[in-house]
Amino acid sequence: MSDAMIRVPSEVRDRLAVIAESRGTSIRSLVQEFAEATLTEEERRERAEATRAYLAEHFGVDVTDEESAAMGRRLRDAFGDRPGVGA
Repeated sequence: MSDAMIRVPSEVRDRLAVIAESRGTSIRSLVQEFAEATLTEEERRERAEATRAYLAEHFGVDVTDEESAAMGRRLRDAFGDRPGVGA
């Protein structure tokens, strides 16, 4: 694996250092964890469709677009308006 340099403002670097230290890890590991855990919009759509198909096949439950949107709102309310949550 080759390394790459990511340029960020010093305030961002300092914030990442504080977060990493509080978790007992490095900035490198923190950024890697973020990149691996964060889904793109397309990946979220694919997961949602796979979940709907699974629920239909294994439980006979058809989730409507309205139900899915309502659950997304409930998740955003529960977890705040973080990117990727309830999308």
